[in-house]
Amino acid sequence: MPSVGQHGGGQAAPAVPAAPQPRARLEETRPDTRGGAESRSESPPDTPPATAEPFPEDADSDAYVSRETSTRDQDDPPLAMEAMRAVQILNPSGEVTMPRPDRPRIMCVANQKGGVGKTTTTVNLAVALALHGNRVLVVDLDPQGNASTGLNVPHHAGVPDVYDCLIDNVPLAEVAQTVEGIPDLWCVPATIDLAGAEIELVSVVARESRLARAIAGHPAEFDYVFIDCPPSLGLLTVNALVAAQEVLIPIQCEYYALEGLNQLINNINLVRQHLNPTLEVSTILLTMYDRRTRLADAVEQDVRNHFGDKVLQAVIPRNVRVSEAPSYGQSVMTYDPGSRGATSYFEAAQEIAMRGVKESVGRNA
Repeated sequence: MPSVGQHGGGQAAPAVPAAPQPRARLEETRPDTRGGAESRSESPPDTPPATAEPFPEDADSDAYVSRETSTRDQDDPPLAMEAMRAVQILNPSGEVTMPRPDRPRIMCVANQKGGVGKTTTTVNLAVALALHGNRVLVVDLDPQGNASTGLNVPHHAGVPDVYDCLIDNVPLAEVAQTVEGIPDLWCVPATIDLAGAEIELVSVVARESRLARAIAGHPAEFDYVFIDCPPSLGLLTVNALVAAQEVLIPIQCEYYALEGLNQLINNINLVRQHLNPTLEVSTILLTMYDRRTRLADAVEQDVRNHFGDKVLQAVIPRNVRVSEAPSYGQSVMTYDPGSRGATSYFEAAQEIAMRGVKESVGRNA
């Protein structure tokens, strides 16, 4: 057999330089099934290096994200987009307004489970509505006084508070304080004295309707009255349910938040049957939505399937700005108006305002 450097005729052919071999190429030796001999499998010299395919988890990381939750790019928007959102939410010119209802809407923010966002929801919805042309009153009915803290309203011992209205029949107008920096927003604070109101109300005549009479006796007319309830189903929460026309239930996107929901609905039904026939669950708000978990999406779907149109399309995501704001005595609407948390509460307030207008049109039709 002729060698590589010779032609078949026996004469030497000009030497051909060997093709350059690629450096550090891995060769795979495997048996040749056709002839039984071993053959070498190499990639062609001009084949581009293969790129690693993404894992299915990376490729589908947003496949289970709720449509109400922003994408990763929207979580960290460009500075211009964030500034536009901040101007829209703070509304310094007063040109942007949310529709006002034709009658006062008294909303009780209730859920006997703690830590689901009742106070945060109360404060931020109230500020959003007040910044856009509505007159809003917040009644802090939680002895912890967190709503008062979030609105930077003094609520230390000795300050006239909602306890005086419930026990001593002090007019609500003498207790309500204006919220600094937010026009058309007032707050009735709660002090530690309110912790004893549950026991003291037991022997009071018509104890379930004390708050309702206090709100009805206020001379000013508000567009919205938000009552922040304690995490219990005691007499304070019953007073709020009797005084309200609507119930807003914040639901954390976790299983425990769903577990006690039936008991809350049963109590609302009892209050409707015996004390307040006009009471209804009008609004469900999903809070603390974590888009990284499928559990949050599953809880969202369960709530929407059960409550239907009562669930707001706006969903409140987990956002560190929402948690930071109370430490500065502010709502997230004023603390960081360009954040995703502020935008979500602004959208929720818009939706609540629009639903109120639709209900008014339905009643007048």
